[in-house]
Amino acid sequence: MSAPLMDIQQIMSYLPHRYPFLLVDKILEIRPGKSIVGSKNVTYNEPFFGGHFPTNPVMPGVLIIEAMAQVGGIFALDALGLKAGATDTETQIFFMTIDKARFRKPVRPGDILIMTIRLINQRRNFWKFSGRAEVDGVLVSEANMMASIGDGK
Repeated sequence: MSAPLMDIQQIMSYLPHRYPFLLVDKILEIRPGKSIVGSKNVTYNEPFFGGHFPTNPVMPGVLIIEAMAQVGGIFALDALGLKAGATDTETQIFFMTIDKARFRKPVRPGDILIMTIRLINQRRNFWKFSGRAEVDGVLVSEANMMASIGDGK
């Protein structure tokens, strides 16, 4: 496997999220104006597994969607040549809508979540994406999402 386009340090320069809410480990591919692929290594150490569910750990669907949204956010910020990071309050990306969310299979500790986000439309500071999350080439979740880039104040 080739080296990632972005490692965790580069991802943190784009997103303000930090542990335990940073849900992207690598960016594997960017096709400017078209799509981005990111990954999340799901480990048993994730804080949500203690309660969801202790005897049958499953990654919450809402966090799979959040992980896809974070990958989409990196795509939009990268396309605009912007970086948000933890300290920049001038540039923030805000999750606005989620449509057609579907959860097909559970995501468990040890899985590598591969998220492919495709740009549907971009007008001014509004971005619409379709997202697909897979484990071992099997679809586990999909959704359409919209985000806005704006002032973080």
